[in-house]
Amino acid sequence: MEMKPLGDRIVVRPLEAETKTKGGIVLPDTAKEKPQEGKVVAVGRGKTLESGTIQAPEVKVGDKVLYGKYSGNEITTKEGEELLVMREEDILMIIK
Repeated sequence: MEMKPLGDRIVVRPLEAETKTKGGIVLPDTAKEKPQEGKVVAVGRGKTLESGTIQAPEVKVGDKVLYGKYSGNEITTKEGEELLVMREEDILMIIK
């Protein structure tokens, strides 16, 4: 499915939640924390400023990003893939 977000919106595929703690304890599904890292799969053209110019987004498709815990809106594609649609300002950092 091809997606083109509008304005400064970005589509992110959340990374899988950890299934084990660092100490090796296996976590049940109910104890897993919602992931806050993801990979950018689609980017809008950017934010329209008051002057009418468009500010290009800092992130690009393929970037690994960290976002706020409750950021974005969850969507499910026809293929059953769960994605997040959020504004660029909800992204906290790009992970290199």
